[in-house]
Amino acid sequence: MNNPLVRRSVLAVSLALALTSCAKGTGGGAAPAPSGERFDPGASYRGAITVMGFGATDEIGATRVGLAEKSLKGAEVKLVEGDLDIQQFLSSVAAGDPPDVIYANRDQVGTFASRGAIIPLTSCVRGEGVDTSMYDKNALAQVTFGGEVYAIPEFNQVQITMANAGLLKAAGLTIGDVNGSDWDKISAAARKLVKAPGGKLRVVGFDSKLPEFLPLWAKSLGADLLSPDGRTARLNSPEVVEALTFAVSIYDAQGGFAKVKAARDSADFFGKGNQYARNELGAMPMEQWYVNVLNDVSPKAPMAFDTFRTPEGEPLAFASGSAWAIPKGAKNAGAACRFAKTMTLVESWKAAARARIDERAAEGKPFTGILTGNVRADAEIRKMITPGGEPWDSGVKAVYEANDHAFSMPANPADKEFEEAWQGAVNRVLNGQEQPRAALDRAQREAQAALDKAWAAWAKRTN
Repeated sequence: MNNPLVRRSVLAVSLALALTSCAKGTGGGAAPAPSGERFDPGASYRGAITVMGFGATDEIGATRVGLAEKSLKGAEVKLVEGDLDIQQFLSSVAAGDPPDVIYANRDQVGTFASRGAIIPLTSCVRGEGVDTSMYDKNALAQVTFGGEVYAIPEFNQVQITMANAGLLKAAGLTIGDVNGSDWDKISAAARKLVKAPGGKLRVVGFDSKLPEFLPLWAKSLGADLLSPDGRTARLNSPEVVEALTFAVSIYDAQGGFAKVKAARDSADFFGKGNQYARNELGAMPMEQWYVNVLNDVSPKAPMAFDTFRTPEGEPLAFASGSAWAIPKGAKNAGAACRFAKTMTLVESWKAAARARIDERAAEGKPFTGILTGNVRADAEIRKMITPGGEPWDSGVKAVYEANDHAFSMPANPADKEFEEAWQGAVNRVLNGQEQPRAALDRAQREAQAALDKAWAAWAKRTN
């Protein structure tokens, strides 16, 4: 499993300010491909290309960057490491001096595309012979806006249920009591597992992972937060209200969200003293890359894994991830296209997997896989997984099952404002400021207003 490479890089207000201040400078509607740019799989490139928002900090990144640089046949790859600085990126586009390629969250692509900050990749895909059928359909849909592909999907992230098997057994519970298939059982399990002597929370029974996982809880009841065309918010539907009410009630049963969050924030999350190893957490849904972290730093932790499941018992996951996009005004868009293609090819992913297998073997540890936005690469890498025994083999199985039953939020031109609306509602409820219905009614008004404004601006730019 890959590490958490896809993270938010700035506060919400920073993005809003950046988009507002730079929108005028990023041009009118959809940014066209550079005139006269050569997209040719046989072309050689010179000089250097600048890659913003990506660091080859492990063998998975370093192996693929090496192959991508080799594919350019002469050009050097310069990495601007660290998470993508959105304000810096948009300012560089406005100033006419952008990087050649950016590494962004897929849910940022719609806004970047609608603002004209990145170019459609139609010519890139055609000229370089990129086979888009190899990409995960949800990932590709999330980077498709206005009928055109604007980015090349990279890593993929989904959630599975992770639990402390020792705590479950001591409480007379199983993984089936906390995997989402029965919400009453989750509530009961949270109460059985929580330990708070003297009012001090020592063991979190169940973490429903709000605010980020509201889409997952809502979808388990059949509800989407946004219509498939990305135009209509559905934040205050009865199912979303029910999902939020339930997920918040799990925290209330354990002394309130503030206490759970404090315990969550104080955990040695990436270290050997993590909350599972120290028996401080019963269960939670969590992104799949954490299986690899746990196996690496605490291989003897008493774990149990399953997919997250709907009340009908069906596997479900909320997919997100990263992607490569070419900014408007990129000086070497042809090399950027080649770079993005090579970074996501099946053979590139397999080479990266082999590098990780070698490293893990040297440490006497199993290879638990890499989840990408390329379905063909995933199928090949799955064959390369080395057995790790239980519970790790069950964890790997759950990851791939979850990936086969995932959904994504559709692309839209107000993705950040939309996310701010629903996450703001969740946070107000968690903080005791509003009840779920009132909070989601307000979020619905805010989100729909942002969507209407952004879609109207897009229509004006493209007409």
